[in-house]
Amino acid sequence: MMKQKDSCQIKEELHEECGVFGAYNTKGEDIASWIYYGLFSLQHRGQESCGIAVSENRDIRYYKDMGLVNEVFTPENLDKLHGDIAIGHVRYSTAGSSVRANAQPLVTKYVKGQLAIAHNGNLVNAVDLREELEKNGAIFQTTIDSEVIAYLVAKERVHCPSVEEAVSRAMPHIKGAYS
Repeated sequence: MMKQKDSCQIKEELHEECGVFGAYNTKGEDIASWIYYGLFSLQHRGQESCGIAVSENRDIRYYKDMGLVNEVFTPENLDKLHGDIAIGHVRYSTAGSSVRANAQPLVTKYVKGQLAIAHNGNLVNAVDLREELEKNGAIFQTTIDSEVIAYLVAKERVHCPSVEEAVSRAMPHIKGAYS
């Protein structure tokens, strides 16, 4: 006779990962709302935390918190997110603890300005990369592997003319499946 799992056990085994949504707007429209609705439709991929980062004239504004998209974002905090390019993230943690500091997008400041990153996936060498970076003086504020990616991109950006080139140079160091 086969044992049947109850619905609670099945629900505990069903997990997605995270959801990432990005947009670029050339018409001056409300990009934060685009990201909000994109994240709302990706909510099934992560219900732990969510966030949106928007860039306008090289200034990044963001809002993130623990909870569902429709609980975290209000018309008031969305109204503060103006810009022409944005990324958003809904999280189901696979690496790092479930705390607000680990909510994404991760926004950092470095010598070339600001950097916002939203990441989905698993880096199989994240622990090794973090240890190597820490031995060379890196200081981390979170426990997520996305911060390792941000650090690598920022480190490369110091030595190259564009963000695109910095990303291209950082990616060979990262092993795993991610977007």
